[in-house]
Amino acid sequence: MDGVFHLVSSDPPIRRNTPLPVEAACASEQADDQVLLRVDSINKQYADQVVLADVAFDVQAGEIIGIIGPNGAGKTTVLEVLAGILPAETSDVQWLGRPLPPSRRREAMFYLPDGVRPYQDQPVSRVLTFFAEVYRRSADEIANTIQAAGLTPVLGKRVHSLSKGYGRRLLLALGLLTPHPLLLMDEPFDGFDLRQTRDIVGVLRGEAAKGRTFVLAIHQLLDAERVCDRFILLADGRVRGAGTLNDLRARTGLISGNLEDIFLAFT
Repeated sequence: MDGVFHLVSSDPPIRRNTPLPVEAACASEQADDQVLLRVDSINKQYADQVVLADVAFDVQAGEIIGIIGPNGAGKTTVLEVLAGILPAETSDVQWLGRPLPPSRRREAMFYLPDGVRPYQDQPVSRVLTFFAEVYRRSADEIANTIQAAGLTPVLGKRVHSLSKGYGRRLLLALGLLTPHPLLLMDEPFDGFDLRQTRDIVGVLRGEAAKGRTFVLAIHQLLDAERVCDRFILLADGRVRGAGTLNDLRARTGLISGNLEDIFLAFT
């Protein structure tokens, strides 16, 4: 194992009859405004350099949230703190209204980092089979995931030989094979052309319609507009704004501005 995983958690995902009622988060009949994850405050610094300052936002069940901002804004750091991988000075997070300490984060959420190539010497098919066995997925579920992620042409290739785009597709497939209610994805569209991005947007929207929740860190604003329900605008480690595109337009007075115009207005 490459030390990446963090992808395969040593703890089982939160299930029924546990102190954290995740079944409510996964049920498609839940109200659209069900707050799944509440981030009350994240503060992170290295020595005297503040990286994140009082970062706070909510994530609703079944939605796709985009954390957007330029390189160096702190997007990846937010995901790593949320996932319980990176310690922070404060990391106050609630799951369905109950405190979720860092030691339990990997039970509820699954983190897909940027630029990772898991099990590089293994064929793609074997990596997928391994994940499916870990999480007790059926043959049909494996087949559906392979088709959704568009991995059929590269099943016999070794991971290290994949193009950047297919590497991204493999990571997405691994995330979809997990039973975790919430997926954290860092730059999920990096390396895709327009058509490939459209395909993956369709996959994510389909999963969200089934009740899966996504928090995506994205620096390409056009990609964020295509897929996200709401946005967290992050700059210099601080939340500058949050809401739907229309919410953010209303706050800036822009009638038809795109996400780039809105971000510049907030920062």
